Amino acid sequence: MIDTTLASYATVRQLEYLEAVEAHGSNNKAAQALGVTRRSIDKSLLALRQRAAKMGYSPAHGMTRTVPDGYTVKGVSTLYNGKGELAAQWVKSTVDNDRREEMLREAFKELSTDVPRIAPTDAPRATLSSLCNLYTLTDSHVGAKCWGRETGADWDLEIAEKTLIECFAQMVHSAPCAGTAIVNQLGDFLHTDGIMAMTPTSGHLLDADGRFSKIVTVAIRILRTVIGLALEKHDKVVVLMAQGNHDMTSSIWLRVMFAALYENEPRVEVIDSELPYYVHQHGQTMLGFHHGHKKPMDQLPLLFAAQYPKIWGGTVKRYAHMGHQHHVAQKEYSGMLITQHSTLSARDSYAAQGGWLSERQVTSFTYHDKFGQVATNTITPEMLQ
Repeated sequence: MIDTTLASYATVRQLEYLEAVEAHGSNNKAAQALGVTRRSIDKSLLALRQRAAKMGYSPAHGMTRTVPDGYTVKGVSTLYNGKGELAAQWVKSTVDNDRREEMLREAFKELSTDVPRIAPTDAPRATLSSLCNLYTLTDSHVGAKCWGRETGADWDLEIAEKTLIECFAQMVHSAPCAGTAIVNQLGDFLHTDGIMAMTPTSGHLLDADGRFSKIVTVAIRILRTVIGLALEKHDKVVVLMAQGNHDMTSSIWLRVMFAALYENEPRVEVIDSELPYYVHQHGQTMLGFHHGHKKPMDQLPLLFAAQYPKIWGGTVKRYAHMGHQHHVAQKEYSGMLITQHSTLSARDSYAAQGGWLSERQVTSFTYHDKFGQVATNTITPEMLQ
């Protein structure tokens, strides 16, 4: 007997299997009718029952009190009377982060249909197609409120906007006229990930400069400005909105929004990846990106080789870039050179209290499609004073 209530928890494919089993009377006959293996149907329906159970529906175990979409059952306590009948039940739920992230992606894609599209602009006259400039902004922490007497330097929305745009403009001005540019927003661009000023995973309290809507407005204005600066100098601009540990949700809407915003601009490409490991191939040069909150430096070469075997095998020069630690580090592994970037933002109270210090700077890298890295240029906030 098929429990048709499971249909409300099914994916399109699972619903097809469920209806086939109900129509043909067994998993074997359903598999024959659909031209798939019996094992495929068994595994799919097992996954369906497991998903339903996570939301509180498993009649065989006395669980019929479900939780809303976006939540999962944390625990169920059932009291049976002397006759073995269910007398009382307590269902404890918690947030299903994976499902909520999936729901957010769907919502952001729907909302992006109303985002006004930027009209195409004329490309610059003379660029070198063999070159690719990488402009990295990581751990910018737009929206952080840092008090100079405590942290060594002030940082708020006004300072962040001025510093990030001016340093980026100087990077673009000082770099070669490459045919391609990568605007590498490498994560933790926003200090907070929502109305509550706390980190999304650990719940650490954060010092925020104003309401979240104000932070979002400034962040979008900064990113539109730096992409515009890159478009003035380069034929093609590749945009990365990487996931960081401070802005896990915001990285989703940033990626979706900017893909919609530049939908009509053929010279802009927004990297679309649901995984926090990103890649761009420039001729025989491979460029990989990861914020650094999921994997340490020494694990990235093997991960990128396994994740992108065709690009790895089709290149002879390979580099990866990461942030997260707020200081510069570089190490060469077999087949890949990894650079960890510093940040332009000031230390927050947490870093100051912990005694962590690092030089504030940004560095642009220039890559040749055959010879790999051929130039770098470093900018510090003090250079703009």
